[in-house]
Amino acid sequence: MATSIANKKDNFDWLIKILLIGDSGVGKTNVLLRFCENNFQPTYLSTIGIDFKIKSIDVEGKKIKMQIWDTAGQERFKTITQTYYKGAMGIILVYSIDDKDSFNNISNWMNQIKQHASENVCKLLIGNKIDVPNRQVSKEEGEQLAKSFGVPFFETSAKEGTNVADAFFAMAKAVKANLQNEKQPNPSSSSQNGIQLVPNNAAEEKKKSGCC
Repeated sequence: MATSIANKKDNFDWLIKILLIGDSGVGKTNVLLRFCENNFQPTYLSTIGIDFKIKSIDVEGKKIKMQIWDTAGQERFKTITQTYYKGAMGIILVYSIDDKDSFNNISNWMNQIKQHASENVCKLLIGNKIDVPNRQVSKEEGEQLAKSFGVPFFETSAKEGTNVADAFFAMAKAVKANLQNEKQPNPSSSSQNGIQLVPNNAAEEKKKSGCC
C-alpha cells in the first residue's frame, strides 16, 4: 500500500537539480517562493546556508520534478554553498535591478560556476525586483551581460510574479533538452552527476529522503 501511494505521489519523467545563486538580498528566496508556492515575503530574512523546495511542472508533455536549491549569498557561507554545485543540472543567477553591485558581481558568480559546476550545466540570468522605482541597472545592460555569457535572460518581479514562472520553465526546458542530448537519454536508466533520473520509482525516492 505504501509503495503504491508513493508511486502515485511521485510520478515524474525527469528529476532535475537547480541552483539559485547571487548576492545576498537580491530576492532569490522570494523568486523561489513565488514559483513554488505563489507566495511573497515582504520582510527580508537572509537564507542561512542553503534551503530547497520541490516543484513539479509539465514541459512538452513530460512531468519534470524540480529540486530547487536556494543558496546564501553572504561570503561566509560560500564554502558551504560551493558543495551544492556538484550535480546541478541548471543554475539560475540572480541580481537585483536596484543594486548595481549585485549586477557587477554576476561575473564572480560565473567564475564560481566554472570552478565548481559541471562543464555542460545550463545557466540562466535573472534581473529581479522590476517592481521597485529606483532602478540602477537597465534592461539593456542585463540583456548585454547575458549575451556576453551566452545565457537566456529574464527580468522578474517576485513580488508581482512577473516572468518568474517563465524563467523556471525556460530552465527546465533547457535542462531537459540537455539531458536528452546525453549518450544515455533514457531517464529510467541514466544518471547525471550523481542525480538519478528515475521516473515513478519509490525505491530511488526513498534513498533521497534525507534531502527531500
